[in-house]
Amino acid sequence: MTFRVAILGAGPSGLAQLRAFEAARRDGADIPEIVCYEKQSDWGGMWNYTWRTGLDAYGEPVHGSMYRYLWSNGPKECLEFADYSFEEHFGRPIASYPPRAVLRDYIMGRVAKSNMREHIRFNTAVHWVDYNASTGKFAVTARDLKQDELSTEEFDHVIIATGHFSTPNAPYFEGLEQFPGRVLHAHDFRDACEFQGKDLLLIGSSYSAEDIGTQCHKYGARSVTFSYRTKPMGFDWPESFSEVPLLTGVTGKTAHFQDGTSKDVDAIILCTGYQHHFPFLPNELTLTTHNRLYPEGLYKGIVSLANPKLFFLGMQDQYYTFNMFDAQAWYARDLMMGRIALPDAAAMAADTREWVAQEEQVADPFAAIDFQAAYILDLLGPTDYPAFDVTKVAEIFKEWEHHKEADILGYRNKSYRSTLTGTLAPVHHTPWMDAMDDSLEAFLAEAATKPAKERA
Repeated sequence: MTFRVAILGAGPSGLAQLRAFEAARRDGADIPEIVCYEKQSDWGGMWNYTWRTGLDAYGEPVHGSMYRYLWSNGPKECLEFADYSFEEHFGRPIASYPPRAVLRDYIMGRVAKSNMREHIRFNTAVHWVDYNASTGKFAVTARDLKQDELSTEEFDHVIIATGHFSTPNAPYFEGLEQFPGRVLHAHDFRDACEFQGKDLLLIGSSYSAEDIGTQCHKYGARSVTFSYRTKPMGFDWPESFSEVPLLTGVTGKTAHFQDGTSKDVDAIILCTGYQHHFPFLPNELTLTTHNRLYPEGLYKGIVSLANPKLFFLGMQDQYYTFNMFDAQAWYARDLMMGRIALPDAAAMAADTREWVAQEEQVADPFAAIDFQAAYILDLLGPTDYPAFDVTKVAEIFKEWEHHKEADILGYRNKSYRSTLTGTLAPVHHTPWMDAMDDSLEAFLAEAATKPAKERA
């Protein structure tokens, strides 16, 4: 093929797009010329851990929000690639909740079997993307960070795979300037051990607050207070946890809340979410949305209504992750290769409005899981992505929700059955609250694993 494709980012979404083209090539198809720009020195995106916060060694904003001791907060059986099981990668079954290093190893294992790394330009940050209507091509301007050199190349399609968990949304609260302790956003959280013996205040009531709070408790925080804007998470928390309404301000070390209560705290962590931020896109090409299941402005959740040659991967609020990125990447690939016909602008807009209207009827997490499952099935229908049981994965997600409600500190000790291999995951050798070593070697220790009992 003679056209060129630029992929921005070599994290899970960008790697899914590379894998989609590789799968077509292996089946005998001609694929386009591909250039994948990645500002980090290795592929993996958010799953790469760095001690750095703020700016990286080249003055670029640090992409990663990854912290030490992070373990998957959802069953691995829900994110398994349809064409590459955990069992195939590790050579044996492993427990259902792996730590970061194990998940990263799994992601890397699939792409390492291909030649797609040769398409990636590492240490290269995209600074601007423009579109020329007269030529029908995009101009991508990027900086080679090591050489400190700018260059511009033309492409027929651009795929934005930069994610939306790297630019913090950091609200202001009165008195933070004089707070004598540590104030940080979850994006800059790196090590729970820093807060051993401390009284913590976490602003937020979603996954990052829940996970950072439990991590800090696990590694010795004295107390954890969650401050919520709309409603508490409502889990059966241990005694050292509490949930209070939104912070109104801080006086010295004393935090004041909307219900009139107050508490002295040593550190404040803003678990207040992230912005969809694309500083390299002009106004007419950017995606303006927030964290929702179906972003407005994207046909099939991936194709820009502003310019259908521009694609966005992984921009949704996510239950499904890796396999959803695959579904999006296979669909985007087939659009670019002419295997799926793109409807006219009016039909795309109407389809998008219909999906957005359906999303607005979603009333609870279980309905959200079903909505995202239906979205993935819609993408998979016209593609040759290997079959996997999307509905069964939805059932596992719902079971996971019940396990969290029953035991917020113990749900990671549960086991689930792979929808690909049918294997029930073994019980990890160490209960999560006692597993202080999150290394791949410690997790995979053979002595470790014992069979899981089938649940009724």
